[in-house]
Amino acid sequence: MKYDLDKDSHSVCSLQYHFVQCVKYRRGALVNPLVVDLLKTKIHQISETFEVDVLNIECDKDHFHMIFRTKPTLDIPKYINTIKTISSREIRRNFPEVKQLLLKDAFWSRSYFIASTGQVTLPILMKYVENQGKDATN
Repeated sequence: MKYDLDKDSHSVCSLQYHFVQCVKYRRGALVNPLVVDLLKTKIHQISETFEVDVLNIECDKDHFHMIFRTKPTLDIPKYINTIKTISSREIRRNFPEVKQLLLKDAFWSRSYFIASTGQVTLPILMKYVENQGKDATN
């Protein structure tokens, strides 16, 4: 089993996450390619500050998916809330027409989805762990 590892002075890790964020009430606020470009740019800028490596971001009309890689020291809720706060503010400031799609002033839904991902599937990892200490010839 081979991992693509991040190394620090006292740790070695491989942490990737899948993050999904929806527009409040699933409004189609991400249909304009310029809005999407601004969103992706802001996420990349914020991610640099948090030392997060964005592997991919793709948008649908009412939500986006992002895959990112980070170290175990990342404060994930703070990172996500920073993305939501700054991107919302910048999109509403640069594209005032988006406000017409929203109810009240909220851009993003309060809830989000995040899952850890792996470089191998869970069944493969389970088998690897189960076989620790066993003779490979058995």
